[in-house]
Formats: sequence, structure tokens, C-alpha cells
Amino acid sequence: MIRHYLFSIFFFIGIIVISIIFLPAFFLPQSVVLLGGKLMGYWAKLCLRIFLSSKVIIKGKENIIKNQKFFIACSHQSMFETFYLQTIFNSPIFILKKELILIPIFGWYLKKIGSISIKRNKISKDNLSFFDNISKVTTNTDRPLIIFPQGTRVLPYEKPPFKKGVSRIYQELKISCQPVAINSGYVWPKKGVKRPNKDITVSILKEIPAGLPPEEFTNTLQNLIYSELDLLN
Repeated sequence: MIRHYLFSIFFFIGIIVISIIFLPAFFLPQSVVLLGGKLMGYWAKLCLRIFLSSKVIIKGKENIIKNQKFFIACSHQSMFETFYLQTIFNSPIFILKKELILIPIFGWYLKKIGSISIKRNKISKDNLSFFDNISKVTTNTDRPLIIFPQGTRVLPYEKPPFKKGVSRIYQELKISCQPVAINSGYVWPKKGVKRPNKDITVSILKEIPAGLPPEEFTNTLQNLIYSELDLLN
């Protein structure tokens, strides 16, 4: 329990300090702000190692898609992946719920780095133009989009069916998908006490090429990620 509190206190103090240091960067080019995001990812890794004796293991780095546009579909058990994936991939563009953009400072940071927000379970003007927005974004940048197809953080043993939005993105963009499975929930669960002495594995799986029928794509992606999580757990 003490380690849980030490981790939480030092981690969030560090995030606040990094945010304050990079506040002036909001008036500088986006590339400067993106460095702050990477720093937050490394800080998360350091706090896990120091306070919880948990290492971060990266598996399948050779599978990272190179020399072409792609988007990332990642399992979501924890805040960990939101921070740490920025250190592995080229400053990914997050697709996230609208409420996060409204958080002072953190929300400003998300907007500055080009995150795309959506109102969950609602039909709105913004949501109707959502797919047009992501098409424009991927055309104008080499940074990959990242989506959490489970829709929200889940417990490690939960296996909800993937949301339809991930297949729609795959259809619209006509680019490959990079599946990623992370068992972070056993160390840093979405609620409750952090658990020490267990490593977090980030498993980068082989790409799913463009061109599959939507239902086949979703089933393939879901089976790949959940099968890998079964092995990691």
C-alpha cells in the first residue's frame, strides 16, 4: 500500500512539473511540445521501476511498420499506455474522449499535439465530421493515429467486443493497422491499488494489411490482441 501511494504521489508530481516546464512551449512549434509527451512516458517508466519494482518489456519491436502510413490499435487497461506509447512510436495522434480535452493544462497539451476528440455514444456535428478529420490528419502527417478499440480502460480479465469505430477508421484510411497488446492492468489497474513486482509487457504484433473486409478486419484484430493478452497474463 505504501508503494502504491509513493508511486502515485511522485508520478503525478512529476507530470505536473513537466507540464509547468513545458507551458511556454504552447507558444512554440508543436515538435517542442511533443518532447514533453515523450518525457512523461519515460517518467512513467522510471516511477514504475523505482516505486513498484516493475520493468517495462518491449516485445516485437521488429514488427513496427516502417516507410508507410499506418494506425495503431492498442488494448487499454491503464493510463500507462497513454503515456508510454509516445516513447515507442513517432509521437502518435490520440483519438480520445471529448472530456479529456476540457481538463486544464492537460487538455491544452492534448489539443496542441493534435489529438482528435469524440463525444462517446452521442450523435453531434463534431462526431459526424470525425472521419473527415482523421482522413485530413493522416494525409498531412507521418505521425500514426492511435485508437483504443475497447473504447475505455478495462480490467485485465475483461474482453469486451471491439467498437465498430476501429473498422470504420480502417475502411476510411485504407492503410495498415499495427496491433499492440499491453498487460498494464495487472500493475497499474484502472482503479484500486497499484501492484508491485510484476513487469509490464508491450507486445507489438505483426501488421494487418489494408484491404480486408471490415468484419474480417475487426475479428482478426480482436483475436490477435486478446490471444496475445492471454499469453502475457
